[in-house]
Amino acid sequence: MLQEIYQIPEVALRCYKKNKKLNLPVNVPYLGMGSSYFALLAIKYQGINIQCELASEYFNFLSQNKKAPLGVLISQSGSSSEVLWCKELFDEYLSIVNYENTQLSKSNRLKEEILIHAGKEDHSATKSYVNTLITLYNGFGIEVKQAIEVLTNKQKEYEEWGKSIADKIYSLIQQNKMKAIYIIGSGVNISTINQAALILTECTKLPVIALPTAQYDHGPKEAAKDSVVIGVNNNGIDKSRINNLLKTVRLADANTFELFDDLAEENLTPITSIVPFNYLAYYLQKRLGIKEIFSVGGKVTTVKI
Repeated sequence: MLQEIYQIPEVALRCYKKNKKLNLPVNVPYLGMGSSYFALLAIKYQGINIQCELASEYFNFLSQNKKAPLGVLISQSGSSSEVLWCKELFDEYLSIVNYENTQLSKSNRLKEEILIHAGKEDHSATKSYVNTLITLYNGFGIEVKQAIEVLTNKQKEYEEWGKSIADKIYSLIQQNKMKAIYIIGSGVNISTINQAALILTECTKLPVIALPTAQYDHGPKEAAKDSVVIGVNNNGIDKSRINNLLKTVRLADANTFELFDDLAEENLTPITSIVPFNYLAYYLQKRLGIKEIFSVGGKVTTVKI
C-alpha cells in the first residue's frame, strides 16, 4: 500500500495529460459506489449540476425501472455489482474505469469508455481515487495542475503528518482513551472525509465516522469524550466553525487534530487532502499489526439481486 501511495503524483500527472480534453455531460445521473461515489461529491459541492447518486439506491428506489437517455457509471474495478445493475437503465452510458474491457464496458449501450490510468492497485483506493477526481475535474473544465504540483512537492510532509497522527491515535488506543474516530469537513471536502473514513476503516478495523461539520455540530459532538476528532480545514467558508468546534469538543475531553492545507485552491483540495489520510491509514494499520485489509470480503463488492 505504501508503494501505491508513493505513486500517486506520477499517475495523477499521467491521468491529467491523457484526459485533459475530456468533456463530461451535465444534468444526467452520475452513479457509483464507495470511493467512486465519494469522488462525485467533490463535483456536486462545487455547484456543478450532476445527479450524483449511489448506484444501489438509484437502481432500487429512484429509477423506477424507467430508462433515462444518458448516464455516467463509475467503477474503478469495472466490476461493482450495483453499478453493473444500472447498465440497462440508460439508452446510452459513459463508463469511468481503471481498466479496459471490464464488465461495465461490455454492453451495446456503452457510448464511451473513459480510463483513469491509475495502474494496478491491490489495496484500498489510493491512486484510483485521486485519478477519479482528476478525471472528473478535467471533464468539467476545472484546471488541476496546481493540485498535482502540490501532491508532488508535499509528499514527505503528508507522510510525516500521517505517521505522527497514527502514533498519537495508537497511544490513545493503548490507554483505552479512544472509543471512536470522527472526521469532519465541509463543502468539497465532504468527499475527503468520506473517503478517509472508508480507507481508515478498511485498514484498521476501527469505527471511523465521517460527518459534515454542521452535522457533527448537530448532536454527535455529545460523544466527544475519549473520541478522536480530525478536522479537514483548508481556509474555506467553514474555517471558523471548524476551529470553534474543535475547541469546544477539546474542552469536552476529545482528542482533536487538524489537517490544514492551503497551498491549493479550496475547490482543488480534495485531490491533495486525501493523501495524508492514506498515510495515516497505512501507519496505523502497521501499528495495530493488521496484515490483511479485506478480511471480511473482497476488494470488489459482488452482490446478487
